Amino acid sequence: MENNQETGKLDLYIPKDHSKSCPVVAFVTGGAWIIGYKAWGALLGRRLAERGIIVACIDYRNFPQGTISDMVTDASEGISFVCNNAVSFGGDPNKIYLMGQSAGAHIAACALLDQAVKESKGEHTSWNMAQVKAYFGLSGGYNIQNLVNHFHERGLYRSIFLSIMEGEESLPHFSPEIVTKKSSAEAIALLPEIVLMHGTADYSIPSSASETFADVLKQAGGKVKLKLYEGKTHTDVFLQDPLRGGRDQLVEDVISVIHADDAHAREKDALAPTPERLVYEWQIKLARQISPF
Repeated sequence: MENNQETGKLDLYIPKDHSKSCPVVAFVTGGAWIIGYKAWGALLGRRLAERGIIVACIDYRNFPQGTISDMVTDASEGISFVCNNAVSFGGDPNKIYLMGQSAGAHIAACALLDQAVKESKGEHTSWNMAQVKAYFGLSGGYNIQNLVNHFHERGLYRSIFLSIMEGEESLPHFSPEIVTKKSSAEAIALLPEIVLMHGTADYSIPSSASETFADVLKQAGGKVKLKLYEGKTHTDVFLQDPLRGGRDQLVEDVISVIHADDAHAREKDALAPTPERLVYEWQIKLARQISPF
């Protein structure tokens, strides 16, 4: 399905039983702003579709094809496509959720705050905040001004990172935490429930990034939940745990928010079969040793 000219497509994961309209998660994948690709959301798409939720994985331009403002524009266009076309692929236009992982959590949060600020000023936009029920930020960084040195030490060098972010002077504008502090009460009031999720053993982006953003949102009057996963790394919660099969705490937490007002869906969740293991444990351990994340 067409999303935007530059990146072309989004991938849809649709439940087998879509006899009634389903909730939709618009998902923005990670990839350090350089290797993001919609297929990274395949495991999440599979797990949520098994539970009656449509997942639309949005593509966006990576650096050097685009810089951060292009990425935020592409994500916003993808969200707009999902909001305006949900009915055509069996989605419920009143049950749309936004989710991002890692760099995608940052890009999606930028798009969300950008939208809130525009709507609070009465500007015309292609989608409406009221359609988005919640935002899930997984393993994200929300004050990139504070993360420049950390990323440099991790191998995403300062000069490259500042090129991606359009220069040092642009860092506050693309730091959702800083934008939240500067935003009007009207803009904050438009934000949906924000659920920040992070593994405590994440060395790519420290879990303190989500903790601080949660505090800033609360102080500004936002609706926010913080979920920390003890001992989980940057990729555990998103890749290794779904590959292992069994009960997946992150997936269960996402589903519990989406199905909060649907008693029938919650009954089905309680009876859902346990997901099967997809790869051997030794393969997961090997992948962890060679993963740059």
